[in-house]
Amino acid sequence: MTHPGDPGFAAASRAEAQATTTRSTTDAARRRRRPWTLHRRLLAIVAVLLIAVSAVIGIISVAVFHTSSVGRLDASLGEAISRANIAIGGQPPGFPGDPDDAPGLVLNIPGQQAGTLAALVRAGDEVRAGYITEGGRVLDLPEEVSSVLGDVPADGDPHTITVPRFGDYRAIATTRPEWNGVSIVLALPLADVNAQTTQLAITVAIVAAGGLLLALAIGSAVVRRALSPLAEVTATAQRVSELPLDRGDVALAERVPVDDDGTEVGRLGTAFNRMLGHVASALTAREQSEQKVRRFVADASHELRTPLASIRGYAELTRLHGGELPPDVVHAIGRIESESVRMTELVEDLLLLARLDEGRELAADPVDMGRVVVEALGDAQAAGPDHDWEVRLPDAPTVVMGDEPRLRQVVMNLLANARVHTPEGTSVVASLARDGDEVVLTVEDDGPGIPPQLADTLFERFARGDSSRSRRAGSTGLGLAIVRAVVEAHDGDVSVESGPGATRFTVRLPAATAGARAVAEPPASVEARVGRAV
Repeated sequence: MTHPGDPGFAAASRAEAQATTTRSTTDAARRRRRPWTLHRRLLAIVAVLLIAVSAVIGIISVAVFHTSSVGRLDASLGEAISRANIAIGGQPPGFPGDPDDAPGLVLNIPGQQAGTLAALVRAGDEVRAGYITEGGRVLDLPEEVSSVLGDVPADGDPHTITVPRFGDYRAIATTRPEWNGVSIVLALPLADVNAQTTQLAITVAIVAAGGLLLALAIGSAVVRRALSPLAEVTATAQRVSELPLDRGDVALAERVPVDDDGTEVGRLGTAFNRMLGHVASALTAREQSEQKVRRFVADASHELRTPLASIRGYAELTRLHGGELPPDVVHAIGRIESESVRMTELVEDLLLLARLDEGRELAADPVDMGRVVVEALGDAQAAGPDHDWEVRLPDAPTVVMGDEPRLRQVVMNLLANARVHTPEGTSVVASLARDGDEVVLTVEDDGPGIPPQLADTLFERFARGDSSRSRRAGSTGLGLAIVRAVVEAHDGDVSVESGPGATRFTVRLPAATAGARAVAEPPASVEARVGRAV
């Protein structure tokens, strides 16, 4: 485990951040079908609470109303049985000679309401029952109804019964010792009570639903207003994430407007602004440090060119000396010349990168990439005759606007990379193609490939893969860094795909317009050089 300041800590942190971002992106993609924002979650919580409270209040209200209504019906039932007792008096209610007159003993009484059921029950389950119609007439009940009334316990308490063809009723049965086993049963309908209870339940549900919708509408507006600073934080973070923070002088002026820093959201915005200020300060310090490094590299490279040229010149002058030199001196002078050449190339590469980092403008002339590729491949063939070289050009024009020496260096560096880092007999193919408004340059080889651990740092400066890709050495580690820097300076893109037996570098550059292509060389001459180069 590395710590701040240890070698590799920054790279490890970037890799961990990238892995976290990838996991977050994957999780977000899984939840994309049903996104649950904070706004929706708050509204869902409010809705659940309102539904629960409304349900509890509604159920309790309906239950209390129903109980109260049944209580009032029971009171009316008690009054009805009292009237029946007064009408009968102390005489035992016998069954008159005409059985049809039995229910009338308790129904033909002033105050008994329509729909009342009555029955006289003699011991032995002999029942005579009747009811009062809407017109006030007393009619007998069939036997199936009479049996239900006869089953009511004679305990003087109201009971709920279901009477066939009549519905639910509240019934009460009473008896006296002097009645010789005869009991009186009276029942009042529950239809009105049930209808009122149902109507109340529907009314409560409608009112609760309307109140819920109104509360959600108002709550949505309130929550949206309360979370608007969070939306500002999100928008600001989004804008900051789109800024090119990896290089250059970054003007990080984005800030979150904070109206009240006393709230939680306000404190979040204040903390976010403070963090952006620290980031801006760090970016400014980084840019100043990079500028110092670039100036130092450029100045050092420029200053080293003269002494390196002098060393090389004195070495050549010594070799041209008329006298015969000892073999070891000749060898030493040869090594001095070769190393001075290598150091000169390294200094030139560093100077070029420093100039590109400073953002110096490159030339913008029409460049025939076909001619550049053919000539560069001819040079590569001369430098590496033990490789198999091939070039493929399209019929369409491959002209770009740019700096020809720099673009030539891109092609030469890619070809040199394939030559140096692959064994003898490797096939190297350089091809050009048109892809819409882009010119695509690819350099492929069938060498051993690039190790996966080098893929992420392949285009960085002083990145070396000699120990993995070849038995040779001699790379400065700046060739591919120059390729990327030059291509990006031309508003292009470079990428690599590699595996065992197949490595492909792809460079994409904006194609020149038709007017600029007219300046380029005609394809016929290019075809001629292709034949000579391959």
